[in-house]
Amino acid sequence: MLKEFKNFIMTGNVIEFAVAVIMAGAVGLVVNGFVNDIIMPIVGHFAGGMDFSDLKIVLDAAVAESEGVAAKPENAIRWGAWVNAIINLIIVGFVMFIIVKAYNKMKKPAAPAAPAGPSDNDLLTEIRDLLKK
Repeated sequence: MLKEFKNFIMTGNVIEFAVAVIMAGAVGLVVNGFVNDIIMPIVGHFAGGMDFSDLKIVLDAAVAESEGVAAKPENAIRWGAWVNAIINLIIVGFVMFIIVKAYNKMKKPAAPAAPAGPSDNDLLTEIRDLLKK
């Protein structure tokens, strides 16, 4: 059983999948950094200097004790974080579109199909006709 597991793990598909998952995590960090550190400040600048991630609708305010420690945390709908997630999704989709488009452009075009010759039935018919003569 251990040998079968080793053979399964060492197949090309599993290794390629593992590499793809690791690369996807790294690309996700880069895209999140790009969105949060570059795009959102620009969007916030044109939106009057606001930071979308802080926008929320407070349903229940936080209750603090005498030392400033929160006895009950704030309950809020964080719609600004959702806007950030939507912008992140759009950017990731666009980046993936560009990557797939570049990959398809780099792929070698498929070899042209060989010209179709006569079928077996055509050859047999021709042989029959020649034998009749």
